[in-house]
Amino acid sequence: MELDGTVLVIKRIHVVYRVATPSEDKDKVERAYSIHADNCPVYRSLIAAIDITTELSWRGQD
Repeated sequence: MELDGTVLVIKRIHVVYRVATPSEDKDKVERAYSIHADNCPVYRSLIAAIDITTELSWRGQD
C-alpha cells in the first residue's frame, strides 16, 4: 500500500502458490503455474494498474 495524495492505494501484489502434490505431478503443477496468469480474469483485469508478481513453492509428497 502506498499513499496517492491522501488515499492508500495498492501498487504491488506478490502471490505465493504453496502446492503439495505427489512427486509425479510436479510437471503438471509447473505447467499450470506457467500458464495461469494469461488465463486468469482477475490477473488480466488488475495487471494494467497493479504490479503483480507470483512465485511457486512446490513440495512433493511420496
